[in-house]
Amino acid sequence: MAKRASSPYRAGRIWQKIRHSETVDADVVGYTGSARQPRALAVRLPDGRTVLSQRLTAALAAQAAAWLREAPGRQVRTDGGDAYTTVPDGLVVEVLAGTTRHKAVTVTRVR
Repeated sequence: MAKRASSPYRAGRIWQKIRHSETVDADVVGYTGSARQPRALAVRLPDGRTVLSQRLTAALAAQAAAWLREAPGRQVRTDGGDAYTTVPDGLVVEVLAGTTRHKAVTVTRVR
């Protein structure tokens, strides 16, 4: 929580919640949904964890689908137990990796 230094303290009105996240490049190791319309991407973060991203926007799904259609894969699970279809290495995406309690991963662009 934060407020401007010049503002007086008034509980509940001036405080603003600030979420901290880091922008990192991550290797795509799989996807959920169909190869034509992926819902989310399974990414390997720099710390070695494999996690699912938040739901992809239509534009990002279309960009990823062009690369995913060529690569049939098998079903495996992330470190958290979520199922996804594997793909060969090669696609890199930029993600916002949350550092808060929920640690959400959001794809921001395809590299």
